[in-house]
Amino acid sequence: MQMNKTKSDKRIKRYPASLEYQVKSFEKIPVEIFETAKHGSEHVAKMISHAIIGKQQKGEHLVLGLATGSSPLRVYAELIRLHKEENLSFHNVFTFNLDEYYPLDPKRTESYHHFMFHFLFDHIDIPEENIHIPKGDLKLSEVGKYCNEYEKKINLLGGIDIQLLGIGRSGHIGFNEPGSEINSTTRLVRLDNITRVDAKSDFGGQDHVPYEAITMGVKTILAAKEIYIMAWGQHKSEIVKAAIENKPTAAIPATFLQEHAHVKFYLDTAAAENLTRVETPWKVGSCTWDEDLICKAVVWLSSQCKKPILKLTDKDYNEWGLSELLLKEKNYYLLNIKIFNRLQHTITGWPGGKPNTDDTNRPERALPEKKRVLIFSPHPDDDVISMGGTFLRLVEQGHDVHVAYQVSGNNAVHDHDAQKFLEFFEDYYKTLGGDPKELKEFKKLKTFMKSRSFYKNTNQVNQVKGLIRRGEARAAARFCGLKESQIHFMDMPFYDKGEGNKRSLSQKDVNMTIKLLNDLKPHQVFAAGDLADPHGTHRLCLDAVIEALTKLKKEKWVKKCWLWLYRGAWQEFQIDEIQMVVPLSPLQLLKKRNAIYMHQTQKDRPPFPGKDDREFWQRSEDRNRNTAKMYRDLGFAEYEAMEAFRRWIF
Repeated sequence: MQMNKTKSDKRIKRYPASLEYQVKSFEKIPVEIFETAKHGSEHVAKMISHAIIGKQQKGEHLVLGLATGSSPLRVYAELIRLHKEENLSFHNVFTFNLDEYYPLDPKRTESYHHFMFHFLFDHIDIPEENIHIPKGDLKLSEVGKYCNEYEKKINLLGGIDIQLLGIGRSGHIGFNEPGSEINSTTRLVRLDNITRVDAKSDFGGQDHVPYEAITMGVKTILAAKEIYIMAWGQHKSEIVKAAIENKPTAAIPATFLQEHAHVKFYLDTAAAENLTRVETPWKVGSCTWDEDLICKAVVWLSSQCKKPILKLTDKDYNEWGLSELLLKEKNYYLLNIKIFNRLQHTITGWPGGKPNTDDTNRPERALPEKKRVLIFSPHPDDDVISMGGTFLRLVEQGHDVHVAYQVSGNNAVHDHDAQKFLEFFEDYYKTLGGDPKELKEFKKLKTFMKSRSFYKNTNQVNQVKGLIRRGEARAAARFCGLKESQIHFMDMPFYDKGEGNKRSLSQKDVNMTIKLLNDLKPHQVFAAGDLADPHGTHRLCLDAVIEALTKLKKEKWVKKCWLWLYRGAWQEFQIDEIQMVVPLSPLQLLKKRNAIYMHQTQKDRPPFPGKDDREFWQRSEDRNRNTAKMYRDLGFAEYEAMEAFRRWIF
């Protein structure tokens, strides 16, 4: 990932046109890569708007196949903008949605019926009779006939002109899960476990996610005249590579799109990072060898040869397809030394800079000797999970460290934990001779959580769960050495106003971030760059920080402020991406674990662990140890563990 300023051309053009045939030898579906999901989504929305206008000019209708989930959200937002600001009309548009959970009442906020009206239809001029969304509240005996009628309605309108798709981590398109055949049509299906895990945040836990859904079939999707499929974020990168580069197979239904004549994948750089042309572009053809790509190639070669960098030979470079790099660099041994020194200079025990030392080859500045540091933590535990060792080191080395918890994290508290705290409050309040009316409120909350038939928190329940997480965050920050005045709870509104992974940032969120930055005027800012977070909260929190710093960059203090990105809860940086790495001793790693333990509601079995079954402290330690092992394998000193960072230039 390029941690750099956004380029004026938002589409990534890494390779000359002459290499197109070689790219296609790996990529069996056309691909367009954008710097960000926002720019990719705006491009897709613009193409849809052109198609709508083109049909209007001919006096014809347009049939759109629509998707739900997080992938199309920005597309819908841009279509709404085009309608409101540029007079794009949808009066000639018919829509057919891909799928719906079953059984599920359309009035439920978790339903795709609610999703579509909330995020699109309520804001445009499409006639309601033109909207078609599978019904999730049918009797089982009615489903078969209904699915056949759904197919007939599509055909009577001349078929789908443009089908919009996302892709699930299981490789599904619509709810065509692994095992779905290419000739499948609209039907009732059983949901894959991965799909149900990914839907946890929408339903408040996997236990509340339906086991079935009604979906268009693969054959129905492939009958569309054009298909636009989108994927945003690192958590989609593995399945994107498989869908684009593997052979068609029912095990990955998205690979069947390779059979379509007019399909294109739209990706951001994070979702594209596993593609051969991005991960190992020298396999595709000639490269533009900048310093980052050279480092990437040498680290890759070292791992393939299982040799430290300084032991690589010209024979290794030639046998593994890097002869072009040797032609550029001339001397393989000097190249080895250059990359070895580059990586050596990333290692520091002084994340805030080492005083009274030449900092030419150090990742951080020596001055000012004591820095004001602001750590942004998206959820109330990301600071200690992802950079707890560095957090402790910064405090121990005398820096003025502040931590800002960006969202409440209330969604990630089990009901039984909330009930336990409510019972404590109730019992303690009784000992103080509390007001019977207020005691009655405690009982009402407990009864509500025990009796509800589906997961939907009230504002009061959210407040209780938010306070629980706030207390845990405060305890962990205090364990790391902070005073109350150094702990900041932002409670950014996008988190509680949004629904699961369908949230969007508002100007209020950005303004809150600007105010905190302006109040503290930090020399160092740390923010979560863990863009593999499947729920999208990390990405939105990072967007708020970057937008805030960008708007403030004319301020004098910002010119001396450095932004460092950390990862850890979901994914780590690749070695060639790292610009600062902080070694941890066994004792420091243990202290980090103890800080994570302060978040008791997230231990053992947190509500939303993602696809990783390990506890957060376990996955954090394993990643930190693995980073240390990768450095050791490259020929560097052996450390117990390492936390990695990359600087963002704003």
